Amino acid sequence: MSKKPNILLVYTGGTIGMIKDYKTNALKAFDFSQILEKIPELEQLNCVIKSISFDVPIDSSNMNTLYYKDIVSIIEDNYHDFDGFVILTGSDTMSYTSSAISFMIENLQKPIIFTGSQLPIGDLRTDAKENLITSIEIASARKEGKPIISEVCLYFEYKLYRANRTTKINAEQFEAFASMNYPNLAESGVYLNFRDHYIYKPSEERKELIIRKNLVTDILILKLFPGITEKVVKSILNTVDLKGVILESYGAGNAPDEVWFLNLLKEAISKDIRIINVTQCSGGNVIQGHYETSIELKQIGVVSGKDITTESAVAKLMYLLSENLTLDKFTYYFEKPLRGEISDK
Repeated sequence: MSKKPNILLVYTGGTIGMIKDYKTNALKAFDFSQILEKIPELEQLNCVIKSISFDVPIDSSNMNTLYYKDIVSIIEDNYHDFDGFVILTGSDTMSYTSSAISFMIENLQKPIIFTGSQLPIGDLRTDAKENLITSIEIASARKEGKPIISEVCLYFEYKLYRANRTTKINAEQFEAFASMNYPNLAESGVYLNFRDHYIYKPSEERKELIIRKNLVTDILILKLFPGITEKVVKSILNTVDLKGVILESYGAGNAPDEVWFLNLLKEAISKDIRIINVTQCSGGNVIQGHYETSIELKQIGVVSGKDITTESAVAKLMYLLSENLTLDKFTYYFEKPLRGEISDK
């Protein structure tokens, strides 16, 4: 008889871990060591659950790369003792955090499922219980003795997504996330249906887990809008110690073809600042050179983000900048899927 999977629940903070004190109506942090008492339904799952909580739970607005390192350190320290991980964070920055974790862990062979909720776990109409129970069930799911999921995912409101393909799209609805450019990996209804065709399959060769904790944070997002001025773009690109820029362009990667704008980008690239072109649209693809207004961008060395999300582009840029690559090598690796975050086309 095969042993029950061991699942580690990691609580970093966020709405899901709050319960209401009905005497004061104030929200307070939930003690996850008592989770089986509070959510007895978990006893029905075919797994053993243990939990670790941050000493001081953090609001998702305060999430940063130091906490990313704390999360991957917990996974690294417990990787050989557990069969799957469920990470609870605030939903506002969950796409950024989960995307970053996907790049910081190489040769992953176990599930890491991020989840959270729009309402606290103690609320009458909470979405927290379903999100938590199903995330643990997904982390425990096995087929022929192997985990069904071996990548970093995000589960929310009945859908499992590849984490580095997600964006938070709604602050009020339970269906808070979307993956516009990649299908969901599973859907929870009467049955939990996995879509095998879209799920990452690790190689049969057992490769050693590699954890990368060096991230370069000297980056920024430059969102274009009609009427953006030379003075503004110049001041942004002259930010001290700037190493990389996510350029949120229009449509399929279009940007102004005015001489001042292109010259500022060219000057930044000559200073080894990496510039990534991503679309402002929720879905779709950057195709540099498809329209005249993006031909010059390609020619001066702007890197195409293809169909990557802004959140994932931020994470991938932080990761690749730490590798000290030439522009050619950087472009090659950015435009190539490393963790399924970008289409190979």
